[in-house]
Amino acid sequence: MPRHISLDGWCEARVDGALTPHPTLPEALDEVLRCAVKSFPAAPRQSRSNPLPESFSSIAINPDQMHHRQGYTIHIRPSRGKRKSCHIAITAHDETGVFYAAQTLRQIGRLARECNSIPTCRIEDWPDIPNRGVMLDVAQDKVPEMKFLFEMVDLFASWKYNQLQLYTEHTFACEGHHVVWEDASPLTPVQVRDLDRYCRERYIQLVPNQNSLAHLGRWLEHPKYAGLAEISGGDDLCTVDPRTFDLLRSIYASMLPNFSSPLVNVGCEETWSLGQGRSEGEVLRRGVGRVYLEFLLRVLELVREHGKAMQFWGDIVNRHPELACKLPLDMIAMEWGYEADHPYPEHAQRFHDHGVRFYVVPGTSSWSSFLGRTDNALANLRSAAETGRDYGAEGYLVADWRDAGHWEFPPISYLPLLYGAAVSWCLDTNVEADVAKLADLYAFHDAAGVMGRVAYDLGNAHKLTGVTFRDTTAYYQVLRHFLEKPLTYGGLERLQARNLEKTSAYIDSVLARMDIADLRCPHADLIVAEIRLNAELAKFACRLGAARIQAGRVPTSGLPKEVYTLLMNELDSLIAEYRRLWLERNRAGGLKDSVGRMPGQSFSNSSPLLSEFAACYASPPPADLLRILRYIVNNISGTHGLHELTAYSGLSRATIGRLFKRYLRCAPGEWILQRRMEEAQRLLRTSAMHVSDVGAAVGIDDPYYFSKLFKKACGISPLEYRKSHRLP
Repeated sequence: MPRHISLDGWCEARVDGALTPHPTLPEALDEVLRCAVKSFPAAPRQSRSNPLPESFSSIAINPDQMHHRQGYTIHIRPSRGKRKSCHIAITAHDETGVFYAAQTLRQIGRLARECNSIPTCRIEDWPDIPNRGVMLDVAQDKVPEMKFLFEMVDLFASWKYNQLQLYTEHTFACEGHHVVWEDASPLTPVQVRDLDRYCRERYIQLVPNQNSLAHLGRWLEHPKYAGLAEISGGDDLCTVDPRTFDLLRSIYASMLPNFSSPLVNVGCEETWSLGQGRSEGEVLRRGVGRVYLEFLLRVLELVREHGKAMQFWGDIVNRHPELACKLPLDMIAMEWGYEADHPYPEHAQRFHDHGVRFYVVPGTSSWSSFLGRTDNALANLRSAAETGRDYGAEGYLVADWRDAGHWEFPPISYLPLLYGAAVSWCLDTNVEADVAKLADLYAFHDAAGVMGRVAYDLGNAHKLTGVTFRDTTAYYQVLRHFLEKPLTYGGLERLQARNLEKTSAYIDSVLARMDIADLRCPHADLIVAEIRLNAELAKFACRLGAARIQAGRVPTSGLPKEVYTLLMNELDSLIAEYRRLWLERNRAGGLKDSVGRMPGQSFSNSSPLLSEFAACYASPPPADLLRILRYIVNNISGTHGLHELTAYSGLSRATIGRLFKRYLRCAPGEWILQRRMEEAQRLLRTSAMHVSDVGAAVGIDDPYYFSKLFKKACGISPLEYRKSHRLP
């Protein structure tokens, strides 16, 4: 909703699309205005003897009348002496203001068509925060097709966002680094330049966003780059290795010239390994904050070579506030936090007091959730907007991360993205907005007015589980991270079967409302299918969790065989639909990795034991790793120390550790222990072996030590497990 609206009334006038063009407007903007005027109820055809007088619309760019950048006024009134036409006058501070006036006119035009009359009114509007953007994660498996990216740019422009960042790690086709991105279906330089041009025409900056320190496992897994890691097999670059800066210089030289924006986001957040490996000596000598700052300043030098200012994630500066006063003016801290209680004011005060340029960065809360977390997202977005406005933030960037396989589809984020656009434009008039209704009007275009509330309510379904998490939901955890872990810790020990059943029934009741939805937006059927699949995945996780709790909070492998088979067959059909919907909007490159994170998908041609527990794996492993895994499983009673695996495979200890880290997300010892416990569970269920013999069969000869490990892993002793899970 605009900042100031003075409504005089409604008239039955019509607008026939006539427009007096502004002599200095670009042709593309002139066309945007014409389309906006045409969105009003059209004038009926008249006879030549009694033609309908043309409506007259005028535009002026006058900073003396509209003082605020990007601001505009709109005055709609009946034309004098012309009973059936109206006059639309626009005065804007600049071209961008004219563009935003056109977006508001389109919204008014849609409302006028529904009401069959036009509001006569005066609108005065400008943004609270000058830069308002969206960050889409295109690094974690999903790289959208260009058609979808163009459509999202149009949608964001209609919501008055003026910045877009596509977060990349390995999904830009950097020259000279083919091995990193060859299987990822990356964005190419030509495609980025086309998207940049498309954004500029809609007054959006396309800002490059390339992580430059952490989360670079897709680079460091390759021998060519492995030596740059802080810790062998890790995901972070070494901050004190000169070759790190050679790599970053090469990446920037390939990437940055394709973007016209004067900004670049270099990431550099969550560097947990800093000082834990090769930089340990420097950190001990000078302190972690100083080492990090010097790294940032070296990266800034590389960015300056391309004439750009540098954005970076501000979490480490918040942990080392003494750094704030040492940041140059062409560094912009990105103050991120995705929970409702994030201390935005405290951190913004620090940046403000030290004269540090900063953005606030809330999130959609959609990732790692299946259906989002509506209430948390709205509170987080609202808090960030208030802090950004009150402390003079330069920007407001809504992060739409896609962790661990990117299982959520785009419509799950529509509500928070729309609300973020509203409160960052003008908090006072939009803070209490009915976001479900806004979504019906401006995202789903639902003539029935139900889809917005469906999305809103699905996003709060996780609360019914009785267990809430930061950054995720209980049903997501059951399927993604606790598939083969007992539901006895990590918060899931509080999960109750009756609450999961209640949650599943609630989701069903919300989905039933979609039957009367009447979406008029592009890809309406696809949007309905995407929301429905995410809901079905959440319901499946609820059923799986309830079955496991009723069986004694067992890992999935501990379910009775008939229950396990029934659930996995159901999941197979969901995964088939997931594959189909993925390819409707996205490139094929990351699909294998994403599906590989789902249960039962990673080792379809391997041994039964590997196939049964495939959800533990990040993506299908290379032949060398698969050979090691088969060796372990087929010799589960062996010792399997790294020296033994090295001798068997011919690979170094470091390489084996890196392969386990990259594909299994754990150390070799952790994976081996989990396999031992799974085989022990099978033997306890299906055999009459003594507990000590079961331990020996899985390579743990000490009965006391075996019982201790089993109880720690499964939550109950081997004897208790046998009593509750023994097959007839």
